[in-house]
Amino acid sequence: MIAPHADALIAHVRSNRDRYVDELKAWIAVPSISAQPDHAADVRRSAEHAVERMRQAGLTKAEVLETEGNPVAFGSWLKAKGAPTVLIYGHHDVQPADPVELWKSPPFEAAVRKGKLYGRGSVDDKGQCLMHIAALEAHLSVNGKLPINVKVVIEGEEEIGSPSFEAFLARERDRLTCDVVVVSDTAVFAEDVPSLTTSLRGLVGWEITVHGPTSDLHSGYYGGIVKNPLEALAQILASLKDAHGRVAVPGFYEGVRELSPHERAEVAGLPFDPAREAHGLGVPELAGESTRLPLERMWFRPTLEVNGMWGGYQGAGSKTIIPSFATAKLTARLVAHQDPEQVKHAVTTFVQRIAPKGVRVEVESHGDVRAVATSRDHPAVAAAARAMQLGFGKAPVFIGTGGTIGPVSSFDRILHLPQVLIGVGLPDDAIHAPNEKFDLSQFHGGIETMTYLYDELATALR
Repeated sequence: MIAPHADALIAHVRSNRDRYVDELKAWIAVPSISAQPDHAADVRRSAEHAVERMRQAGLTKAEVLETEGNPVAFGSWLKAKGAPTVLIYGHHDVQPADPVELWKSPPFEAAVRKGKLYGRGSVDDKGQCLMHIAALEAHLSVNGKLPINVKVVIEGEEEIGSPSFEAFLARERDRLTCDVVVVSDTAVFAEDVPSLTTSLRGLVGWEITVHGPTSDLHSGYYGGIVKNPLEALAQILASLKDAHGRVAVPGFYEGVRELSPHERAEVAGLPFDPAREAHGLGVPELAGESTRLPLERMWFRPTLEVNGMWGGYQGAGSKTIIPSFATAKLTARLVAHQDPEQVKHAVTTFVQRIAPKGVRVEVESHGDVRAVATSRDHPAVAAAARAMQLGFGKAPVFIGTGGTIGPVSSFDRILHLPQVLIGVGLPDDAIHAPNEKFDLSQFHGGIETMTYLYDELATALR
């Protein structure tokens, strides 16, 4: 149901579009690179910037909250007696801009070209945070109130894995109590295909080191009698998957749910061309489990990938040695109902069991980010679908995403809260890469969507 004041709200946000773009440019100008210690002051300045913008929007409380690491920008408006409370999550830290020489305009001097705003953090995630602040401001400016109670958490460490966020959540549990979390740090499936994400994959990892002789050996003297650690590592890694792309580790797929025929048909009906995707990625063809749809493999199946491997001589020319060690880094993306600890144990046990004789294998595991899935039947998700249809003029499709947002898992595990993932970025926005952008039609459509969203949530969650 469209609230009777919606026309005035939308008129307000449309009349302020230029101002919103200028505000996003000003926020992008703060180089809040959390990965680089010399930008710690900028990360704090970015949090302060967000707090000031929330004050200007009319939130009754806006302050910087300290963590063990970078600060969180927090705001709230809690005057809607008897109404539900929504927590809006985003992050104000950004990725490094390197390699800077590949940017067509300076990464922290945002520029608009052909309807797109280019700058580091434009879509990931300052622009999507600003969508919510602008929408809240519209309600408070036009109506003098919000239809719901709102808490806003904009953290400063998401791009480095949110190392302080879980402790922050545990400490601030009472302050952050709410009915649902809204996250806008995701993308739609494609331009003109509004989408709601209902699943995020989890993440765990390993470092495998194969130890051979106590030092590098002359390959002429010892080749043929000493097991080469690089060869042993290659054998181990090659054993992790079968010829059809399926992970061969016993127990790896424990808990993985099969798609229903309806869900599989939905995935198959999305506009996805495997050959075109492969061409765009610069590979001959797509890989993975041959019996699964590509989008199914990307969103709803777990993966096990080698992220890096090294050992032996790497310099110019040749050096005829048997190296003393070889190392590889692996990660697995997990799906709903998989237990990170069980997966870590299964892979570690398998690697140790298949290790060739003549070497010693050491396996270190890390990470415990669970996958998160939200039912599309949840009232908050249905409200978000209605809001997105109003904001973009078309009913959204339901999608998954192959990536991982650690705080989403933290909200699920620590506060046991349902979450709505309602981002509006595009797949080609070059997040984490040179020339990151935010299509302004998505930015403005996102502001309108969030403006509708608060009314829809107020109705759905009462």
